Amino acid sequence: MAKLAEYRQIVRELLTEYARVNPLGGEIESETVFDIENDRYLLVDLGWKGHKRIYACLLHVEIKNGKIWIQRNQTDSSLTNALLAMGVAKEDIVLGLHPPELRQYTESGVI
Repeated sequence: MAKLAEYRQIVRELLTEYARVNPLGGEIESETVFDIENDRYLLVDLGWKGHKRIYACLLHVEIKNGKIWIQRNQTDSSLTNALLAMGVAKEDIVLGLHPPELRQYTESGVI
């Protein structure tokens, strides 16, 4: 249970830090969405750039069975490296954004 609480805190801190950076400028906001009950965490950009509506899910992370699943990463940063730097074991990181048959070739957890 302690590991779950720690991973929840790490994911929230990491996504909050990513939200502070606003590379698009203009009237674009980065928002975090934390569903702690279901362990789903998102970083979303939304707003307007001129007359164009912007809505994009940049990061989607889930915690399932004691592992952190990276479901989407539309940033230029390695979320895996950031999680490792924050103390997450590499076998507890699953690259859900890769097909299951390719996960065995990563250095992260394989499910």
